Amino acid sequence: MTTPVSWLYVPGDRPDRFAKAAASGADVVIIDLEDAVDASRKDQARANAVAHLAQVRGGPRWHVRINDLATGRGREDLAAFADVPGLDALRLPKVESAADLDLLDEVCGDRPVPAFALLESARGIAHAHTIAAHPRTAGIALGEQDLVAELSIDEAALDQLRLQVVLAAAAASLGPVPMSVFANVRDEEGLVESCRRGRNLGMFGRTAIHPAQVPAIRRAFRPTEAEVARARAVVDAAAQAEADGVGALVLPDGRFVDAPIVAKARRVLALAEELD
Repeated sequence: MTTPVSWLYVPGDRPDRFAKAAASGADVVIIDLEDAVDASRKDQARANAVAHLAQVRGGPRWHVRINDLATGRGREDLAAFADVPGLDALRLPKVESAADLDLLDEVCGDRPVPAFALLESARGIAHAHTIAAHPRTAGIALGEQDLVAELSIDEAALDQLRLQVVLAAAAASLGPVPMSVFANVRDEEGLVESCRRGRNLGMFGRTAIHPAQVPAIRRAFRPTEAEVARARAVVDAAAQAEADGVGALVLPDGRFVDAPIVAKARRVLALAEELD
């Protein structure tokens, strides 16, 4: 699948879990060097990630969430991964301005190291559009737990921030914004409901903190049977109208159909087929 649906975190200090993460069905495995790793084990976690990625062949995409670039450890992480062959992208925590991404130019030079910027503060949200537009930015996402802690907001207010980031990514022609982690690994129903809420805001895919969450995330972002049926009706009607030389048309249930609606219906069918 071109656009990832599931992104699974695995602690960098637990190399024994790397293979299990790769076998989980996640589209992207993120080796975490930041929040999931105690300060006393961060150097070993970095070494584990470098050694693993140097020998990766096939399987999911591999990302590494490094430490904050405002710290010496974060800059050391960046230098360590600048030339690692199995790395598909870096995830940069606590990005607050486009200037934070300029450090990649200084350390990586002209090497194409894609970066996913994590916006975890009010300042990061305020600069979402310029961060998204930076040439090094491959994607953006929210660090929702940090935002909730900083701003003391509820779910409705968080939806407003999610929508701002969705718009920033779309304006910069980036891929869709994946959702942040769902902390309760035992609440599958809540996870699915939350994913569908995010999908309605234009988000797509989600990061997971446990392999058991991966199937639920894929299921939540797969179009429902009703959505597939509606999309199929639109596509079939459009094909018939084209054969008959008719432009815009109205379906029997009263829905008006034109080119953008047909394009959306085709995307729904393609997504349903990929996530079957």
